[in-house]
Amino acid sequence: LHYCVLGLLGYWVIGLLGYWVIAFLRYLASCLSLLSLSFFFVILLLASRFLFLLDIIRVTAFFGGVFMSLEPYGGKLVERCVKSEEVNEWREWGASLKNIQIAPRIESDVYLLAIGALSPLEGFVSKKEYDSIINEMKLSNGLPWAIPITCQITKEKLVELKKEKSVSLVNTENKIIATLDVNEIFELDKKREAEKVFRTIDTAHPGVFKLFELGEFSVAGKIKYDLTTFIPEFTEYTNTPRQLRKKFKESGWRTIVAFQTRNPVHRAHEYLQKCALEIVDGLLLHPIVGEIKKDDIPANIRMECYKTLLNNYYPANRVCLSVLPMAMRYAGPSEAIHHSIIRRNYGCTHIIIGRDHAGVGNYYDPYDAQKIFDYVDKEKLGIIPLFFENSFYCKKCKQMATSKTCPHSEKEQVFLSGTKLRELLKEGVLPPEEFSRKEVAQILMRSL
Repeated sequence: LHYCVLGLLGYWVIGLLGYWVIAFLRYLASCLSLLSLSFFFVILLLASRFLFLLDIIRVTAFFGGVFMSLEPYGGKLVERCVKSEEVNEWREWGASLKNIQIAPRIESDVYLLAIGALSPLEGFVSKKEYDSIINEMKLSNGLPWAIPITCQITKEKLVELKKEKSVSLVNTENKIIATLDVNEIFELDKKREAEKVFRTIDTAHPGVFKLFELGEFSVAGKIKYDLTTFIPEFTEYTNTPRQLRKKFKESGWRTIVAFQTRNPVHRAHEYLQKCALEIVDGLLLHPIVGEIKKDDIPANIRMECYKTLLNNYYPANRVCLSVLPMAMRYAGPSEAIHHSIIRRNYGCTHIIIGRDHAGVGNYYDPYDAQKIFDYVDKEKLGIIPLFFENSFYCKKCKQMATSKTCPHSEKEQVFLSGTKLRELLKEGVLPPEEFSRKEVAQILMRSL
């Protein structure tokens, strides 16, 4: 960057000198009464001035693009937390309101709304926004958006809240965590939402099951959140978008790639991350630690794996481990867009989208989560997806590779499914080191 700035300053100095040389020649020509020559230098002077201004605009736009690439979605971080000096009064007011007990998935959405991770949303979406998201995959202002953020309630609760202007939101322990200004209550089109967001109405799909399990109506409106009610499971590794942005700035990172995961990181994931690190300044390892499927590996075990791997095999000044307290929806392609928006709000410029991103079972084609980016406005989305094919260890190449870089047959490839890995670990058999680092495999084996 320093060399660029010095080069540009030199370029501009030369441009200014050229400008004054032409101005002097024009003055000389006018003094000698060479009108035609004088007119020629006037035209040349104006042209040089115009081109110089164009250069300034172009270079300013270039550097603006570099430094504005970390701009939050929609232009600014929308944070909806109660101010500390107002929290006591707010709690008294919240206690006087009728309440909605929200499910863990909705509770995690409230937290993300409050800290700005779901910017530009200020709360739960309106009917207009809901329809726009599920029908056109964008907000009414044109920004790409793939998953509606709703506060589901039952018909019985609808009757109770019909005339309320504000309500409190309580968690499963009946503790008030937020308030919600009621703008409208509308009926959800669950079948259409399932078809559009999850691409299936099969309730065996965990995301579809949760959608149909909760109420038929949604309360729309802005929220206010009491951040003191949030008790992080991993305090040291929990950051808001504002905090992570500050860390990236202090580290001198201008380009940051995010890696979304709900699994331990094995050699295939490590390969993708390190490929990405070759072209950006830093890596954000950003695992989900919210609600997941019962057969997914618990967050505390995964965190031990992540820390061990990073401490032994990654450069400390190029990687940041931070958790994302969000519920998985397993919405495949739709969730790839959702994850991208969230990571942009956290300050990332790129995101790794690999095989079967956020998928489950056989509901999605392995590369649907990459193809969906062809159907959104990439310029508005802003964050750059990095697409990778399935990676493996090739015994002939003697290195990690994908089908793009390795010509050998599948019999030369070392790749294990998650099911096969769990079987090996339960039997006390360490998987091949080409598949998983020994330290990671040992942690997983102890946990089973």
